[in-house]
Amino acid sequence: MVEVHGHRGARGLRPENTLPGFAHALELGVDAIELDVGMSADGTVVLNHDQTLSPVNLTDTAPAWPGDPAFPYVGKRIRDLTAAQLRTLDAGSRRHEAFTQIPVPGAAIPTLAETCALLAPTGVTLAVELKTDPGWPVEAVERLTAAVTAVLTSAGVTGRSRILAFDWRVLTEAARSHPEFPRVALVERKTLAPTTRWLAGLPADDPVSAAAKIGADFLSPEHVLTTPELVDQAHSHNLKVAAWTVNTPEEATRLIDYGTDALVTDYPDRLQHLRKPA
Repeated sequence: MVEVHGHRGARGLRPENTLPGFAHALELGVDAIELDVGMSADGTVVLNHDQTLSPVNLTDTAPAWPGDPAFPYVGKRIRDLTAAQLRTLDAGSRRHEAFTQIPVPGAAIPTLAETCALLAPTGVTLAVELKTDPGWPVEAVERLTAAVTAVLTSAGVTGRSRILAFDWRVLTEAARSHPEFPRVALVERKTLAPTTRWLAGLPADDPVSAAAKIGADFLSPEHVLTTPELVDQAHSHNLKVAAWTVNTPEEATRLIDYGTDALVTDYPDRLQHLRKPA
């Protein structure tokens, strides 16, 4: 049966990329938890979807120290703030009309190490998306990739962690320096534009062949890009397919009929009946 992956934990139900959100996803019995990581100014790998702190899911509380000139922090880049500054933010509420999640006031931005401590004993797969973009220098891509894999290795979850990225330079660096981690090539309509810079210099007209060329293990397309032909082509290249973001049973059924291997969802409770048996 298809794997069910909790998107940012279970972001339709609980605050995204938070420990309470992951705990709820675990209660729902997901096969994998997808999460997003960046790096603070002082080198700590932390969880957050956007490179710039967004008022959609974060709220300032107080400065990390009296008179901090960087406060307020919302609206600033993760890489420009220290872990101590990021820890002051409340990540427990999402002001977004598309979701009906239950807030968890006071939930903090967790570090990747804290997340691993929660997930390591469970056996769930960690699908870790590295949030870079083509404007990053390659040295910064290498530094984040090395930092993420170091945390995962230290936590003892190497064998059940996957490295995800839209910026395929992350995947080429992971294949070169950290080949023990399976790699997931993310694609969406934006990153497949003819002049794309997202695919590590490869053309976008055949993303399946491109993903196979860089040594990916999975192709993870936006659900609207997922067709029977794409799934069949991916399987012919020994690539599994994980489609995102799939939030209705009807859409899930369609993609399963195509032969999709995994579905990434904001609402794991809606797809529980599809879980891969233990």
